[in-house]
Amino acid sequence: MNFTSPRRRFAHAAVAGIALTGLLAACGGSDSGDSGSKSSGPVTLDFWGWANGQEAVVKAFNASHKDIQLKYTKVTDQLTMQKQLSNAVKADNAPCLLQNTGEYVTSWVAQGALADITKYVESSKGQFNSGSWATGQVQGKTYGVPTASAPAFTIYRTDIFEKYGLKAPTTWDEFIAAGKVLKKHGIKITNYAGEDPSTLEVLAMQAGAHWYAIDGDAWKVDFQDAGTLKAAKVIQEIIDNDLNAKLSFADYAAVQRSFDNGDTATRQISTWQMSGMVQNFTKSFGKWALSPWPTFAGEAAKTPAGTNQSGNLTLVSEQCKHQEQAAEAALWMSTDTGAVKTMASPETGSGVMPALADSDAYVPEAISEKLLGKNYEPAQQIVKDSLKTVTTDWTFGPNWTAMFTELQSQWGQVVAKKETVTDLLAHMQEWTVKDLKSRGINVKG
Repeated sequence: MNFTSPRRRFAHAAVAGIALTGLLAACGGSDSGDSGSKSSGPVTLDFWGWANGQEAVVKAFNASHKDIQLKYTKVTDQLTMQKQLSNAVKADNAPCLLQNTGEYVTSWVAQGALADITKYVESSKGQFNSGSWATGQVQGKTYGVPTASAPAFTIYRTDIFEKYGLKAPTTWDEFIAAGKVLKKHGIKITNYAGEDPSTLEVLAMQAGAHWYAIDGDAWKVDFQDAGTLKAAKVIQEIIDNDLNAKLSFADYAAVQRSFDNGDTATRQISTWQMSGMVQNFTKSFGKWALSPWPTFAGEAAKTPAGTNQSGNLTLVSEQCKHQEQAAEAALWMSTDTGAVKTMASPETGSGVMPALADSDAYVPEAISEKLLGKNYEPAQQIVKDSLKTVTTDWTFGPNWTAMFTELQSQWGQVVAKKETVTDLLAHMQEWTVKDLKSRGINVKG
């Protein structure tokens, strides 16, 4: 699914408003002397990000602002960002502004790496949808400005489905059944990269799982609840029946060729992933259509709280000496009409849906008519509908970065059939509880 992290329209990076001893044991950070003061002259702010379109947005910002200038550095990807930011924080050389996704916010706050910008941005809260705004909050304080929502849906090859008499799957059972038909013709219905366990995360999220939750004055950890096991069953059946390709996103071109050539027939994605398809395909334009995210049998439509949306937050670092100006720049990049349109388009940006309170008008910008052809118009309604069924109760724990890294290190064993999904979940339960305790964080599980 190449989510790598879900990225998160409604998922809570933490439970806002809760201030409990032991929940974020390492939380620190102090008021930086002149960090919020106005500079006597123009200031230059370093901005790190990885999303397509950001360079154009920075150029537009610099052209329209005399007192603030942005210096953009393009980072390879989301995981590289975590590594480079960690090194920069240790060296006391963190950028003022950085792109990141919601699941990392709590971890970075716990390390004292992010600035509390509540007083600079709170008055703009009404311009954003409430779920997206929550991703930048920890314990009632705001550390970042949301840049994107992430409608989630299936994109599939209409020509292949029609050729073999298949309809777009509406449930995971139908998805598996269609995969078994396609397998007979040498076609995989999906791709599970060995380095990308986000498939497990988003299906667990959809199924009502809660890997992390607040319980009194402690974190509760549960990787083996009913929702997670329901998701595990679907994934295990796909793997056991060899319905999935195993292409690594380390060879991104090969993954895209698989979809373009018709070797893999569907993806569960968000709008931003279309940009990679548009930029890499040569054969299959006009042969793709959207359908709703599959449901679990007998359940109402429910989509996970976004996928890696190629930048759902612009965060301000604690080390930034001009935090007020940084917050101003972050707000501009998320609300300026031209900037939002640039990022929303798969051609000029990342195909991300904006985090604004009313984003329906940007749907035509966020999906590709070139890719969808005659299916472009009906696809717009599917995108809009998907935003109405997003799960709202997922919580990212304070050691999410470390946990996800461990999950990632083991996922390849599952894809290679060397261990089962339930084996992995048992390992993650034990590992996560132990890791939290080692950090001095109160935990149950």
